[in-house]
Amino acid sequence: MIEITRLFDFAYYQLETHNLDAALVTKYDGEWVKTSTKKYLDKANAVSRALLKMGVKKNDKIAVISSTNRTEWNIMDIGVLQIGAQNIPIYPTISAEDYEYVLNHSEAIYCFVSDEEVYEKVKKVKSNTKVKEVYSFDHIDGCKHYSELFEHGKDDSNQSEVEARKDAVQPDDLATIIYTSGTTGKPKGVMLSHWNITSNVLDSSPRVPLPPSGETRVLSFLPICHIFERVLIYVYQYAGTSIYFAEALDKIGDNAKEINPHLMSVVPRLLEKVFDKIMLKGEDLTGIKKALFFWAVRLGEQWEPYGANGGWYNFKLKIANKLIFSKWREALGGELTTMVSGSAALQPRLSRVFAAAGMQVMEGYGLTETSPVVSVGLYRDNMYKVGTVGKPIDNVEVKIADDGELLIKGPNVMQGYYKDPEKTASVMTGDFFHTGDKGEIDADGFLKITGRKKEMFKTSGGKYIIPTLLENDLKQSLFIEQVMVIGEGEKMPAALIQPNFEFIRDWIEHKEHNIGTTEEEIASSEKVIKRIQKEVNKYNARFGKWEQIKRFELTSDVWSIDGGHLTPTMKMKRDVIKGIYKDLYEKIYRG
Repeated sequence: MIEITRLFDFAYYQLETHNLDAALVTKYDGEWVKTSTKKYLDKANAVSRALLKMGVKKNDKIAVISSTNRTEWNIMDIGVLQIGAQNIPIYPTISAEDYEYVLNHSEAIYCFVSDEEVYEKVKKVKSNTKVKEVYSFDHIDGCKHYSELFEHGKDDSNQSEVEARKDAVQPDDLATIIYTSGTTGKPKGVMLSHWNITSNVLDSSPRVPLPPSGETRVLSFLPICHIFERVLIYVYQYAGTSIYFAEALDKIGDNAKEINPHLMSVVPRLLEKVFDKIMLKGEDLTGIKKALFFWAVRLGEQWEPYGANGGWYNFKLKIANKLIFSKWREALGGELTTMVSGSAALQPRLSRVFAAAGMQVMEGYGLTETSPVVSVGLYRDNMYKVGTVGKPIDNVEVKIADDGELLIKGPNVMQGYYKDPEKTASVMTGDFFHTGDKGEIDADGFLKITGRKKEMFKTSGGKYIIPTLLENDLKQSLFIEQVMVIGEGEKMPAALIQPNFEFIRDWIEHKEHNIGTTEEEIASSEKVIKRIQKEVNKYNARFGKWEQIKRFELTSDVWSIDGGHLTPTMKMKRDVIKGIYKDLYEKIYRG
């Protein structure tokens, strides 16, 4: 049996133990195309042979930029890693200037892109970098196609050199540099070794609730350039699971119906959008159907794990499942039992409703710097509690500092920030990494994240405010798409709110309000402002008087990655948002 100590070992282990016909599956021209474990490795070896012929040496950097997850990404990953080079994944949605920064900072010598849009951005900056050549996965005029590497590596006379390079790769060798989409300043390059990530995969795997037997299908769509999805891809390879790559975010529902996945990973924002769409459909119902729909949702909101609500509740839930929730499951393929959620806090209400509907959401916690998994819930073995991120995984130690900050120690903690020893030293105390997150561990050993250390602020009255707690509650409102709590050094907390324009247009139509439906008309409508005030009052009631949102302003544009409001992982760039809406900020506090 292969001993797994390096990232490429997972694919060879899969060949030895499962040897799947459908290891990686991508849709091309309307058809799902399966790549077997053997073909996957044959292609990866051809890539390795070609890269050696192209002069790629140990520790050379190869950039990969893909708009969607796809088979080619994984072939490149193994092809690069097993010859001792490093895979530098880059977020596709960042600007051409950021591409230039990452390509230069990492000193990448080759770049592989997925499509024309990405290629055009790379082409703009290539002459300012050390990149010798760009290859694409799609066929693009004027760009070399990555299949040239298969031709180049067809002759296997240098396979012995590939094997020698592979044998020389040590677990502590650098595997990848992941550039985090910082909410401020330039991206930081997080150096992760083979063992950082491999140990995390092995220690996380027992927490993944895969079906006991038969073919298991997962749907992958969160960006593979982010360590969360990338680790899950290795977990799935280790478990012998067929990985289907979704065509795009807006095709998830269609793709799920086609492949009937058992498992998928999500981020809270996506689940919020799915839930909002379900609720909009519920609003369209009439009479008894509408009454039953909202009865089921209210029932779901009361759900507790492990049958804690008793027999009568479970009887009602069976009826709700038959009449209402079964249709939710059908919309996601009918066989989805578990979703793994990461990257931000999940509303407890969503945990309850989706679990009641037979699709449990296991929330996890981690950071790029911790490869990433620190803790994750698991329904079996009593390792699940609503509102927590589960219990720490094996071999990872979580310590709470005196000021409430979470400190992490384990084989998953990064090697440091690339070319930045000072920044590395600033986040380490001995072997412990400072996360910047605040949290607590309850009496049963469950970890709860309470906010970002840096984001916590004091009002002029000296009261502490944790904005994320307020924001997560307010975002439960169907009327609110995004919200940022402000008020550092001011007399009271306030909020900048991006309305949920899609839902509000539907609300306007239902209520037959005489309101315009452009973003500007919605954001300035007295009726909308009054309705959102009602929502703010409702959620304010859960907080102390000093924490409550006293005033808010609505923004008339959609907060987006392209607009600069959000990072590629959908986190708010607080300073940027405050700058964009300086006028609204002044209106709240000086108006």
